[in-house]
Amino acid sequence: MDFQNRVGSKTGGGGVSGWSESNRDRKERLRKLALETIDINKDPYFMKNHLGQYECKLCLTLHNNEGSYLAHTQAKKHQQNLAKRAAKEAKDSQILPALEKPRPDVKRFVRIGRPGYKVTKQRDPDSGQHSLFFQVDYPEVAEGIRPRHRFMSAYEQRMEPPDRQWQYLLFAAEPYETIAFKIPSREVEKTEGKFWTEWNVDTKQFFLQFHFRVEPRR
Repeated sequence: MDFQNRVGSKTGGGGVSGWSESNRDRKERLRKLALETIDINKDPYFMKNHLGQYECKLCLTLHNNEGSYLAHTQAKKHQQNLAKRAAKEAKDSQILPALEKPRPDVKRFVRIGRPGYKVTKQRDPDSGQHSLFFQVDYPEVAEGIRPRHRFMSAYEQRMEPPDRQWQYLLFAAEPYETIAFKIPSREVEKTEGKFWTEWNVDTKQFFLQFHFRVEPRR
């Protein structure tokens, strides 16, 4: 075939390349550029479907091979969509903080040691029912804090091997350390007059008294 008389040709040279060949060259250049700048395994928009095709989740395009996908990532459409996504995320990040609910201010206290306390064992002479009376002193209790208490089973604590014959009564009030008393693991009667607490705001003393339920004789 004579190429010498074709438009745009010169003596001894090949003819002008066609559109498809130029397009292949362009895609190859883009693919090589992508290989230098993109780790396809870390691309959040890359996906390989069950047919073995490569998908771009950002642009919703299909590609027959990895090279085609990589070339696509450098093309105008993909770059424009990346810019739109970045602009949207930047806008959303400015709106979201205003929608967040205010977080409650968590009070932190510096512990100042254990409170003073007094424990009195009592026994009703008529019924034989045993009771315990606790007085815990909190002279430097934090403002607005009311002492709290709770019963804890031997299996909840981690200070010593659990023994089902015992349970623990805890008292807490910031900034004091929590204190615990080891008491028999018997049922506590919480009916009126058998279990009560009182917090004296003036003297900063917390009182608690409870009775053990009388076990029926066998």
